[in-house]
Amino acid sequence: MGGRGTVTAAGLALGWAADQVLGDPSRWHPVAGFGRLAAAVERHSYADDRLHGVAHVALLVSAAAGFGSMVARAIRLPVLAILATAAATWTVLGGRSLAREAEAIAAHLDAGDLASARVQVSHLVSRDPETLDADGVARAAVESVAENTSDAVVAPLFWGAVAGIPGLFAYRAINTLDAMVGYRNDRYRNFGWAAAKLDDLANWLPARISGGLAIVAVPVVGGRTGDALRASRQQSGQHPSPNGRVVEAAFAGALGVTLGGKNTYDGVEEDRGELGLGPAPTAADLASANRLAFAVSAGAAVLAAVIALLRRR
Repeated sequence: MGGRGTVTAAGLALGWAADQVLGDPSRWHPVAGFGRLAAAVERHSYADDRLHGVAHVALLVSAAAGFGSMVARAIRLPVLAILATAAATWTVLGGRSLAREAEAIAAHLDAGDLASARVQVSHLVSRDPETLDADGVARAAVESVAENTSDAVVAPLFWGAVAGIPGLFAYRAINTLDAMVGYRNDRYRNFGWAAAKLDDLANWLPARISGGLAIVAVPVVGGRTGDALRASRQQSGQHPSPNGRVVEAAFAGALGVTLGGKNTYDGVEEDRGELGLGPAPTAADLASANRLAFAVSAGAAVLAAVIALLRRR
């Protein structure tokens, strides 16, 4: 039992390090392949009702978890098991690529190239980029760094610690399906309901871990721990997302900026509430957001390794 815990912990740590060094593969990304598979399945499974959406999600998440279980059971040697866990972890994490996107946005904003910054930020957020000024682009990027650090780093590490390779693959399948169909538009309001709800459930605890780690890491960005705590406790309820609000509030307080406010999606304006106690973020705040995200990511890697060791005992 203890041996399996050590294998999982070592594999998660090694996979996290690989992501920080290498980022996402530029070609043949397994998550992109899963997305293409999910799109193909959707052409046959789609109907404008919740039951078909439940079946769609159940089939694809079960397939991902089953494949992960087959991989885990097929490997007996501890060294190979560590490498397999590391490869799976690297595949599902997105921390370094997220940081690179934020760096590219900051570079465009620093150069005064708002048009390119709008295009770059559209890789991270679904709001209408043409409605964003420079500060709006910076705010969108900081919010994405906060939320995606939880979704693309902390959550997969947590589920990898709890359930090994099957947990890593199942979580990434859930999160990918939410990104594909979990929208409240005419096509997906019913069909995507299951994907959105399952993603909320899978991210509930990781989001709160992320928020807590951000508060602990406040000194990394020279912020005030009290401001991060105050924003988390008093303001997060204004945001409509049950999980995003926890992380964004903690990041806003830690960075000394105000996030949230009004966003436009497909021409429809939504008020996301204001989080934080400072001014609107600018391009200069993206570097601080990346430092905070790295600290949260590193803390999550350590915590995941500890969970894996304790759970296997």
